Amino acid sequence: MKERRSILFVCTGNICRSPTAEGVLRHLALENSMELRVESAGIGDWHVGQPPDERSQHHARGRGYDLSAQRARQVRAEDFEAFDMILAMDRGHLRALQKMAPPRHHAKIRLFVAGEDVPDPYYGGADGFERVLDLVEERCRALLRELEATA
Repeated sequence: MKERRSILFVCTGNICRSPTAEGVLRHLALENSMELRVESAGIGDWHVGQPPDERSQHHARGRGYDLSAQRARQVRAEDFEAFDMILAMDRGHLRALQKMAPPRHHAKIRLFVAGEDVPDPYYGGADGFERVLDLVEERCRALLRELEATA
């Protein structure tokens, strides 16, 4: 029996982008009967234990995703061993993860959206949260196709 794949999404504080990606991928995987371990974490510890930003939850709910049970956590050293893929939301997170990770785990760390940062909606308006959802939904669908192809 093949082990289930594990994916960690990472953003700054784990309250906007990465929990959105976690919620969307979990939802889409369930719809597609794909068993995945999906989590998210932040580079920093500012929001540890807090639920996702209410604006992220609101916009996600509008598309049928429930983020309410998630709680922010910080990236841990053991994450580099525990996850098959570690997906950074922007280039800054990618650099931080590469500095934190043992070199043997660098191959599993990459940008979530190849060649593009997922914009941080935290200081913007509602359209920023919708743009994040658009990008996340599109890329999560592509990620599921990638995982199916390599299963």
